[in-house]
Amino acid sequence: MKICEIFKSLQGEGRNQGRPCIFIRLAGCNLDCAWCDTPHAKEEGKEAEIDAILDYAWRLTGDHFCITGGEPLLQGEELLPLIRRLHMASKTVEIETNGTVDFRPFQRFASICMDVKCPSSGEKSNLTLLEFIRSEDSVKFVVADERDCAYARKILARFPVRGEVFISPVEGSDAGAIAKFLITYNIPARFQLQLHKCIGVK
Repeated sequence: MKICEIFKSLQGEGRNQGRPCIFIRLAGCNLDCAWCDTPHAKEEGKEAEIDAILDYAWRLTGDHFCITGGEPLLQGEELLPLIRRLHMASKTVEIETNGTVDFRPFQRFASICMDVKCPSSGEKSNLTLLEFIRSEDSVKFVVADERDCAYARKILARFPVRGEVFISPVEGSDAGAIAKFLITYNIPARFQLQLHKCIGVK
């Protein structure tokens, strides 16, 4: 399995925002988002066995794990036994995915946070996957402007989502205008700034 980094921090977004979390960031991605905030994860990475990954993670001490990337599901064949072992150890696991790879095989052992790509990203997610989001999963729209907000509104009207939905402004965008859009149009989502960037932690 190709790993970019493993570290402990606060979860900066999603349903577990503010919670201490051990991040396992896998290397490699199949998209090239215009505002990607982890470009190093596309290329940088070292091969590691599952036992070595877990040995390091256990030393960080924590009960909540986030598998992220890049796009972690590209390494699904190796990822499945990793999250199975975390699940068996009674750890809470969430997977952050860009919504281009079928996540259903992983839902037995982890919750899913599907990032629906908006126009400003220059990329697209597979919207048919929204059908498989459960109440314990979530969906995130990273938005840069009103066009992205309108896109999120259209998608949520077309694909009702069972899990919680988050609208997260791109760093440097007009967060106030985005919040106003949600209020004006009663978007069924929670406005959320990226906590880790607000407080200056990784």
